[in-house]
Amino acid sequence: MTRLALRIAIALSLLAGCGGESSQEGSGASSSTSTTPEPPAPPRPLRELIGDTFAALPEGVELDMDKVLLGRALYHDRRLSGDETISCATCHMLDHGGAEPRRVSTGIRGQQGPINSPTVLNAEHNFVQFWDGRAADLLEQAAGPVTNPVEMGGEWDAILGRLRADRDFVAQMTEAYGENAVTQANVLDAIVQYERSLATPAPFDRWLRGDDSALDEAAQRGLRAFIDVGCTTCHRGVNVGGTMYQRMGLVHDYFERRGGTRTEADMGRFNVTREERDRHMFKVPTLRNVELTGPYFHDGSEADLAGAVRTMAYVQLGRELTDAQATDIVAFLSSLTGTLPAHARMPGGDGPAGEAPGGATAD
Repeated sequence: MTRLALRIAIALSLLAGCGGESSQEGSGASSSTSTTPEPPAPPRPLRELIGDTFAALPEGVELDMDKVLLGRALYHDRRLSGDETISCATCHMLDHGGAEPRRVSTGIRGQQGPINSPTVLNAEHNFVQFWDGRAADLLEQAAGPVTNPVEMGGEWDAILGRLRADRDFVAQMTEAYGENAVTQANVLDAIVQYERSLATPAPFDRWLRGDDSALDEAAQRGLRAFIDVGCTTCHRGVNVGGTMYQRMGLVHDYFERRGGTRTEADMGRFNVTREERDRHMFKVPTLRNVELTGPYFHDGSEADLAGAVRTMAYVQLGRELTDAQATDIVAFLSSLTGTLPAHARMPGGDGPAGEAPGGATAD
């Protein structure tokens, strides 16, 4: 055999060996990829998923009911306004979840306010009061609208004069507060005691305390979507909100999406601090009773709750929700509609005590 023939024979032998080895490797790879993939892990249980994100409303809160009932009367008393035409309840309606069914409030002499009134229900659990946080607590909040010229437009000397002329009222105040009881401080304190009493326990509170039947399947899907989408970044705690400030339009420009002229009210907390970092910053609102409190946002620009959910997901989180996600989240939010305490309404007022804040019986 010539050298050339020998080299060709060796080369062919090597090629045959490589081909055989490659064929075996290919066969092995094909065998390994044909195995059945492992099924995906089941979703984490909801209770494990939420951890300590939320908390149920406190039970058994001690209240001085004499002061609470005086506060109830004052909350509905038009004598606190300058022209005796409106009361606290005019803009914070029990039948509307403690808020109002208007884009902005209407004060004395038909004056239009700059902003939508937030709910007064469960307000004690907010870390500050008002959209811009200018009131540290309920006492500061209660004092603000009474003398605001666009809202109630009252003057304390005139208000106290009217109240002191009411013998029955003076007697009740004296019983609760002692001698010389009809003062600005005591009137405001009574209103605060009433507002503190306006807690509305809801099906979600029962679920948080261990009652699995309190949320139906749609509400549970909605709670999971609420978490997965990222809503709990801001809406958390006892009030499912009310624990922080957040910029309106964190990811996308809310005001561009809304359209229209920007107003002073759109500046949010900037109006209080004049710090540039606070421009368009607002207190994150509670979502308790939210299905009743439309129209939504500080400007009352969104009438529909599902629309509000979609807008917040987009401008705050950069998420475009599917129809199913929006529907399920609304179902969860409905589980936050609670029951007014039996004493909340004035005797003979619209709607029986013990109803949901919107007039429908709560679960």
